[in-house]
Amino acid sequence: MSSIGHSHADLMDGVYRYQRHVYDLSRKYYLLGRDRLIDGLDVPAGGAVLELGCGTGRNLIQAAQTFRDARFFGLDISAGMLETAQVAIGKRDLAARVRLARGDASDFDAEALFGRQGFDRVFISYALSMIPEWRRTVAAALDAVDDGGSLHIVDFGRQEGLPAWFKAMLRAWLAKFHVTPRDSLREVLESECRRVGASFSFDKPFRGYSVYAVVTKR
Repeated sequence: MSSIGHSHADLMDGVYRYQRHVYDLSRKYYLLGRDRLIDGLDVPAGGAVLELGCGTGRNLIQAAQTFRDARFFGLDISAGMLETAQVAIGKRDLAARVRLARGDASDFDAEALFGRQGFDRVFISYALSMIPEWRRTVAAALDAVDDGGSLHIVDFGRQEGLPAWFKAMLRAWLAKFHVTPRDSLREVLESECRRVGASFSFDKPFRGYSVYAVVTKR
């Protein structure tokens, strides 16, 4: 990993040293749209799916239980989160179908980590808002999508449809956890689609509280 990657890894390990044990219980109330993303993956039989920023493995587990003919791969920069994820995956007898690796989502070698260069689906759930090099992560994610595949993203939005006081309070609270909504995500996706020859849809559910995007490679 780069020097930025190493420093971010140390930061994330520190942030989640204790939080990882209660992460799934506490986050389910405000990480809205994760289940919609998983349901929308529509993984083909025998397909391969990569999650960048897989955290505790919650999404990978749910996706693996939904799409039982697919193989799943998870990447995270936090060793502590990966430890929690591996235990959770093992408890559900999914270790044969879900493989984890530690790495920087903005700069990773899928071949070296997982023994494959591309995936039918790549998804990022509430991780871009915590990754310093998030634009590079979007580019790296798209490069990992096979032709005809898709990238799925859900994260915090601009909250433009919500009261100003709520938006200010939410963002101040998120900042305490090193979370920054990526207000220019749509523009970055437009640029990346031009680069790789892709199309995308962009939704802003819950009055802009979150964003949900799907980028499809031709």
